[in-house]
Amino acid sequence: MINNDILRSIRYMLDLSDNKVIEIIRLSDPDFAIEKDELRAFLTKEDESGHVACSDRVMAHFLDGLVIHRRGRDESLPPRPVEKRINNNVVLKKLRVAFQFTDVDMHQAFADAGFPVSKPELSALFRQPGHKNFRLCGDQLLRNFLKGLTLRVRAA
Repeated sequence: MINNDILRSIRYMLDLSDNKVIEIIRLSDPDFAIEKDELRAFLTKEDESGHVACSDRVMAHFLDGLVIHRRGRDESLPPRPVEKRINNNVVLKKLRVAFQFTDVDMHQAFADAGFPVSKPELSALFRQPGHKNFRLCGDQLLRNFLKGLTLRVRAA
């Protein structure tokens, strides 16, 4: 999925203002420079003027900041290195950690979106890339998870 779509989806899901999104991005690294104008360019649709593609670096900082925002920072652990390459599997993992989802919660989010996923399919998404049962998370799978998560979060 395109980083811009993921950012827009999570922003809508949690009803975040531009300032709050910037604050979340800076939670992972206070020195990370992002301005409101940049963020607005990321949030515009592809066919609108002023659209700028959201880089993996920005998305990684946003997802790490979201984990800290939702769960708090563990000062006893050293800071995790920022992901250099973001793919759908990484987004799914970070969202799972941020929302403290168990397998049951993950299955429920997919079911809420009308897209049930079997246990082996779900576990394959969280395997290491070199593992024989590893499976890449497709755009449709991530889109349905975001939809189910949005239904769950916005209903609460």
